[in-house]
Amino acid sequence: MSDMPTINVHPLTQNPTEAWSEIQKGQKVFKVNVKPPTKPASDNQVRFVCMSDTHSLVHNIKFNIPDGDVFVHAGDFSKCGHVDEVKEFNRWLGTLPHKHKIVICGNHELSFDPKFVNMFKKRFESSSRHTGTLAGSHTYGDGEDELKEAVNTVNNKQYLSNCIYLEDSLVELYGIKIYGTPWQPEFGNWGFNLKRGSECLQKWDLIPEDTDILITHSPPLGYGDLVCSGVRAGCVELLTTVQQRVKPKYHVFGHIHEGYGVLSDGKIIYINASTCDINYMPNNLPVVFDFTLPPGRLKL
Repeated sequence: MSDMPTINVHPLTQNPTEAWSEIQKGQKVFKVNVKPPTKPASDNQVRFVCMSDTHSLVHNIKFNIPDGDVFVHAGDFSKCGHVDEVKEFNRWLGTLPHKHKIVICGNHELSFDPKFVNMFKKRFESSSRHTGTLAGSHTYGDGEDELKEAVNTVNNKQYLSNCIYLEDSLVELYGIKIYGTPWQPEFGNWGFNLKRGSECLQKWDLIPEDTDILITHSPPLGYGDLVCSGVRAGCVELLTTVQQRVKPKYHVFGHIHEGYGVLSDGKIIYINASTCDINYMPNNLPVVFDFTLPPGRLKL
């Protein structure tokens, strides 16, 4: 039997800003200053280079992407998951020198989320029969015609051939266990949305307890999740899962552009690797960290 604690839904989960006012009393939040590396990683360390939220703007990046062993992208690599965006992102991944590349989706990868695709198709088919237009008044970003083409593309995952794609799944590299998941609490009319509370927790319950590096699109509550309006957008149950059950060494995410940066609670390093800033300009540098290899492991 596992002696790990059972994670329950917080009574204030629907109001993360209020929840953080209560939870932060027991938190120690430290800002970590991270500078671009000036020398290669040592032989017993694996270098991770983290980015997120590039939104099909990788060719507008003005900085050099540091070399390393593992490149990580924590979602929102496209504007709406259009097949051309996916193919172009995959081509760009192929130009990077990193031996391994790990990618998860974010809320902008609409065509990767079956629930969103089915919802959109039903809405479109219903409205087309009656009016020839999309029913309702929701705004999805890049226009209904382009979005219809995006969500009707079969299996866009097949075009991510230059990376390891994780979706509620784990990969082990160099003896390091890395888990990736794309979900976040409801955030507009986008993909991979879940209701706060039990729906989100069901996904976080899938994260293995021995995960070394966790990659999510959503930030946990209180760490890199503060939006410009002063509201917290992170997930209460994700924070509890990370701190009380999984306890990874690193938690990499994005989603909230203005939350870019590195924080720690004294035990876990939290990395908001959003490349685009609040104005959707790809100005934020990649975040780099070196992970010491487990005993007996070699970097080959």
